[in-house]
Amino acid sequence: MRKTELYPIVIDWFQENIPIAETELNYENEYQLLVAVILSAQCTDKRINTITPALFQAYPNPKALAQSSVAEIFEYIKSVSYPNNKAKHLFGMGTMVTDEYIGVIPRTREELMKLPGVGRKTANVIASVIHNEPAMAVDTHVFRVSQRIGLVNKSKTPLQVELQLLKYVPKELVPKFHHWLILHGRYACVARSPKCEICGLKSVCKYFGFQQLKLQKSVDKQD
Repeated sequence: MRKTELYPIVIDWFQENIPIAETELNYENEYQLLVAVILSAQCTDKRINTITPALFQAYPNPKALAQSSVAEIFEYIKSVSYPNNKAKHLFGMGTMVTDEYIGVIPRTREELMKLPGVGRKTANVIASVIHNEPAMAVDTHVFRVSQRIGLVNKSKTPLQVELQLLKYVPKELVPKFHHWLILHGRYACVARSPKCEICGLKSVCKYFGFQQLKLQKSVDKQD
């Protein structure tokens, strides 16, 4: 199936079955979302949501982070993955935002990516979630699901996936499409033993088709 045919089918299914698609991270403003996304690298949103209330109370803005220390920040986030590095990133981010951006989180992807702990994915999340810009953040779920379904060709990097998705997804749907793929990957198209039996996209899924073909060949050999 051509991608020009596949994308409308996938989009229609998502619109009908996941009409509300948004981040599962808890936040109240741009600063809080940035902190949560930095912490969420290789960690579950559920875990991040358990520690951020106390963290946000202690550090309600970038200046508060800058006036703290790596050791103090570490105590609030020590239960997440890579807490040492993330504590350094949060302290560095708070310091840079305070000193160079007068306490205001920068808006452009280029400026965001200058902040400690902020890569292209994190910058795209801020751009899409906060500013509703057509920025496609590619995390592990987006990377996996888009290739399994066949939305993108086999890719080695998140950037390759991002550029292919942007080619076919309507601009106004890009922020939502990102969350569709994340939620689908989190609850159905999981990394190990994907739940194909409950997936409404299996009829057009490249991965499912390949698995069915392997099964059929196995049956034929037994016969």
